[in-house]
Amino acid sequence: MSSLEQAASRALAMMDLTSLNDDDDDATIRTLCRRTDTPYGAPAAVCLYPAFIDAADRELTAMGIRDRVRIATVTNFPDGSVNVERACRETRAAVAAGADEVDVVFPYKALIGGDAESGRALVAACRDACGDRLLKVILETGELEDPALIRQAADIALECGADFLKTSTGKVAVNATLEAADILLSAIRDSGRDVGFKAAGGIRSTEDAKAYLDLAAGIMGEAWLTPAHFRFGASGLLDALLATLSGDDTQPTGGGY
Repeated sequence: MSSLEQAASRALAMMDLTSLNDDDDDATIRTLCRRTDTPYGAPAAVCLYPAFIDAADRELTAMGIRDRVRIATVTNFPDGSVNVERACRETRAAVAAGADEVDVVFPYKALIGGDAESGRALVAACRDACGDRLLKVILETGELEDPALIRQAADIALECGADFLKTSTGKVAVNATLEAADILLSAIRDSGRDVGFKAAGGIRSTEDAKAYLDLAAGIMGEAWLTPAHFRFGASGLLDALLATLSGDDTQPTGGGY
């Protein structure tokens, strides 16, 4: 197996196969779930709006892979409001509906404006609301832009109990970048905490995925690279990974989230 094929195999197991579109419906989510059953194994999770948690649970259960594919959802999404009550309400509802993982948007606009306390309050409150479920904090690094602000947001999320740091919503002009990933991974390393990293938005090829995996291995070590620590939030990436693994270069190389 070539190094690119090895990266594709590893990345597939680390994917949060995502559909966060305004026109999603139960049929869209059933189709998304069916895509997880590949000849090369299943992604780590599907990621979808809270309204579709039940549809995903039913479909994955019917497929016999619910124990292998987790259900992730989003809250305070995509705007990153400072409304702690709203974020907690959405998070509690997502957990009650059966989500295994909650991706909550950090109040990044407030931080840009000099307000760090809103981020601390919201992440800490959502950590409590999440209970024993995985809490991923979306920092929206492309909007924060300034490396110092990205690091500040990462440190706040880490201090307040994040289980994962996630780059982006996939809903802004600049989403995951290697530069932002370097900052977040370095913050995780420096914290000494057992926290994961998720790159989301704009990762469309096996080569893209391999670049992130190589970066993470250099900062955190090869042994750290497991689905418990590393995720890709993407939709079209799956097609590219499957094309690499099958040796079929005629397949599409992905697109979308």
